[in-house]
Amino acid sequence: MSFLRRRSATPAGPDFDVLAMDPGDWPGNLGAGLLPAPDGTCQGVFLRYDLFGGRGTAMIIGNLPEGSPARTVGDGEIPFEVAQLLLALENDEEVAVVGVEDMPVLQGDNLMIVRRLKLSESRISCVQFDRSDGVLVTIAAWDRPITDDLYALLKPLPAELFQQG
Repeated sequence: MSFLRRRSATPAGPDFDVLAMDPGDWPGNLGAGLLPAPDGTCQGVFLRYDLFGGRGTAMIIGNLPEGSPARTVGDGEIPFEVAQLLLALENDEEVAVVGVEDMPVLQGDNLMIVRRLKLSESRISCVQFDRSDGVLVTIAAWDRPITDDLYALLKPLPAELFQQG
């Protein structure tokens, strides 16, 4: 899958393609955050899409490489991206994972196995899938179902978005 490849040139930011929706295709505001390690390497990238006109984030897409501490969650604990979504919405409600369902999704000519997480807060939709380069993609959305159509919109963001200077 071409959108799952590693970059050949090393930008100042992450050393992998960030799978997301192109900011030019999104009608709201986009914010991006890098998770730096003490040694300066990038431990992940998350993108916050705001469709609510500054009243809160509608969706977070996280890209966490193998070894990222943000990938480590205990049984029943919510993923990093769900915690970030709740933080952006200033929602301090206790939320837990109550179930997981694996679903096959066709992405072009390729088959992905998507994990749909069922959460105790029904207004949050959350899915995860692994890319071929070992990066875990998590999509968390507030008050919006995540449908198979969304996967067709995902593509790697240009490296220039993560260049410093």
